[in-house]
Amino acid sequence: MTSMTNQSPNKSICPPRTDLLTRSLSSGPLPDGFLLLFLDFQFLVYVVEKKRTQKAVHLSMVLRPHLSGVQASSMMEESTCKRIASMSRSAKESELVRNVEEKRKQQESLVPYVHEDCVSNILIRLPLDSLHRSMFVCKHWFNIICSPTFVETHLHRSESVLIFTTPTRYDETYPHFTPSPPHSGKSNTLSIEAKYMQSTESLSLFHNLDPTSKMFIQFLEFQDGISNLGEYSLSCFGQIRATCSGLILLDNKLKRGGLIVVNPVTRKLTALPPGTLNSSHNESYGFAYDNVSGRYKVVHLFRDALMYISCEIFILGTEKWRAVDGPSFGLFGWLGYRPVEAIGALHWIPQVNHSDCIVSLEIENEKFRTIPLPNSCNIYDGIVEIGSSLSYVTHQETHTDIWILKGLSGEVWIKQHSINIGCRMDMVPLLSLRIRGDLIFKSKDGLFYIYDFELRSITKVKDQKRLRMSSDWLFPHVNSMVSWNMS
Repeated sequence: MTSMTNQSPNKSICPPRTDLLTRSLSSGPLPDGFLLLFLDFQFLVYVVEKKRTQKAVHLSMVLRPHLSGVQASSMMEESTCKRIASMSRSAKESELVRNVEEKRKQQESLVPYVHEDCVSNILIRLPLDSLHRSMFVCKHWFNIICSPTFVETHLHRSESVLIFTTPTRYDETYPHFTPSPPHSGKSNTLSIEAKYMQSTESLSLFHNLDPTSKMFIQFLEFQDGISNLGEYSLSCFGQIRATCSGLILLDNKLKRGGLIVVNPVTRKLTALPPGTLNSSHNESYGFAYDNVSGRYKVVHLFRDALMYISCEIFILGTEKWRAVDGPSFGLFGWLGYRPVEAIGALHWIPQVNHSDCIVSLEIENEKFRTIPLPNSCNIYDGIVEIGSSLSYVTHQETHTDIWILKGLSGEVWIKQHSINIGCRMDMVPLLSLRIRGDLIFKSKDGLFYIYDFELRSITKVKDQKRLRMSSDWLFPHVNSMVSWNMS
């Protein structure tokens, strides 16, 4: 017992009572019962505190899931609030969209409904530049203007013009006709070669072209006895070789022997691969539409090394030229006259002077034939299409006769008109106006004359541009929306 009284009590057992025990021992020895009672008391305190700690730990373990649930619940509530706020914003946006749509519908309801046929009937009467701009007013108008029915109707309503190229600066070869200088500075002027190079991603070749050889494509229209000069804001470096239904065939100066087909109104273009290479004075190009197949054909006549006239044809939409049997040997003495498309064929005058026949290539079966002329053809005579017939205009000593051929199957020439007053022997027939039917002549000194079939009179064109260029560089043309790949 003495040893126990001399030992320090275990502080880990009863740390709260060590000060009381120390004070009791310092005052003298204590009875054994008192010490035992004291130790029991300390042990009881220890047990109570231990159980309290265990209960606290147990309570913590029990409450932890509930606390986690509360936190999760709080997070869920926060997420729900966010979703509700997002839904509220979406609802507000949807309501705003509905309000805008309703206002748009209310505004549309105020505009009177116009039937599509009426819209088409109005659009087809617009001037060329206005019609082109109208394509981009709305999708509905674009679809109307680009539809095959509209394009075909517009083509048949469009009047004939003369299309040609002019230099960018004054040239002594055109002393009476100077192209307007502002053309070269217009920002909307499109270079055909530049557009072609953009499509092939080879713009470097474009910079190799001589800028002084740039030409502008323009046209001359005739209305009420007056000529008006029009333009497309298009430039090119190649010469026009042929025209057909609103499409023109140009030399491709970026590729030797190559050609470019372009619609100057829509500015759509496509490049043709090079055909057989030849000099320009030993070849001729024709451009025609095959009514049976619905495809455009480019015809290339050229004189080969043996002096035969060979022929190759390229169909737009294909990939290569195709050789066909050419005309008989000796028919062509000169390839300088451009062909005329009429009555399902391309027609050439084969000699410079004193031709007794024309050489024709039927577009559908691609066969050549000769058609005798009513009389020998001199250098101021010519063939043109009048209506749906082929016309032969020939000058006599005192008058000018106009003959008509209506077909290729057993048809004969019929003399339709004779111009007895006001005609000149040096007038070259250029084209017949498709709508009015008048016949346009150009004299050697660059003046234009119009023959009115109804009045049977010929008059000089007023306010005209005197073009000091050969008639061979003035091509009959019609401004249209035609494309070579329309369905």
